Amino acid sequence: MDANGHHVGVTVSDLDRAVAFYRDELGLDVAAEFSVGGEAFADAVDVPGASAAFAHLDAGGVRLELVAYDPAGHAVETPALNRPGATHLGLSVPDVDAVYEGLSDDVETLSEPRTTESGTRICFLRDPEGNLVELLDA
Repeated sequence: MDANGHHVGVTVSDLDRAVAFYRDELGLDVAAEFSVGGEAFADAVDVPGASAAFAHLDAGGVRLELVAYDPAGHAVETPALNRPGATHLGLSVPDVDAVYEGLSDDVETLSEPRTTESGTRICFLRDPEGNLVELLDA
């Protein structure tokens, strides 16, 4: 099999709010917005009667797919990074410190930017849905 990367998907409860965060706070461009429904889609995602609104954002070689389902599922507790099943989106930026300083006051961060033992400058933050996003120097 010759598989190639296509996208990273994140399910959200409020698509407009999520798009605004990734566009306005992190500078990602919206590449496409669309909706999908119907029996084939509902069967494929194993959610009876499902339809969904999608937004694809360009993350520089990675497509970030934000999706809001109807009907919406139940929220689950976001696991800590050291627990199996934990996920995060990693985005390289030209200057982690500059992005950190430019974040809105209401953006939750886990810490100020730090330099790891490997020499990488990183900072973790949460999007409006509580999903973890790692920023690292390009």
